Amino acid sequence: MEKSINISLKVWRQGSPKVKGSFEIYKLDNVSTDNSFLEMLDILNEKLIKERKEPIAFDHDCREGICGMCSLYINGHPHGLDGETTTCQLHMRRFHDGETITVEPWRSKAFPVIKDLMVDRGAFDKIIQAGGYVNVNTGGVPDGNAIPISKINADEAMDAASCIGCGACAATCKNGSAMLFVAAKVSQLALLPQGKVEGAARAKAMVAKMDELGFGNCTNTGACEAECPKAISISHIARLNREFLSAKFQD
Repeated sequence: MEKSINISLKVWRQGSPKVKGSFEIYKLDNVSTDNSFLEMLDILNEKLIKERKEPIAFDHDCREGICGMCSLYINGHPHGLDGETTTCQLHMRRFHDGETITVEPWRSKAFPVIKDLMVDRGAFDKIIQAGGYVNVNTGGVPDGNAIPISKINADEAMDAASCIGCGACAATCKNGSAMLFVAAKVSQLALLPQGKVEGAARAKAMVAKMDELGFGNCTNTGACEAECPKAISISHIARLNREFLSAKFQD
């Protein structure tokens, strides 16, 4: 049987990057607990439009936990309280009748607010452009078993590659560090033969770009791993540090 709840939403509203923002309270009644969090925001926006008010700007795309765009800080946690869950996968059954839900954008120097709940995560794209790719000419698509890779390395590389670049790690880090993101992107290539050719240049370039863009330093508190919707392990940060130091010794 479908259940509905009444909620209050304390939402961050900010018209543009250069204006001062503030929280506004909205009440929403008879919200189905089967709705996803983003579906609930859709309903709220429809209500605001009918009332001739400005709808809330928020980012979304796939709504399947793949794209990483649904970057919302909900009740003090990136993507909400559920572990290994993106905002689009969070459902209203996780909230209580009469609850006040606080919704904010990512809070990070490197992710400036565009409008309301939308932030510019272009800094991550710039880090990838600095070295998160392979230039090696691999020719045609080889048979899956043509290049021998141990299962341990293949599994670790796939785990690192599951990072969706949502930015939860940087948003939850007290220093605004992007080390978990960079480590995942370096690790997924460092573990494979195709990625070793440019390994040294990649590690140096991506770390340098991360520092240039204003991300903070990693102090290994583990908050990034705890809040990552894909459960990326901080062990990848250790690999990034090894790759970076090894590259420095090659200079």
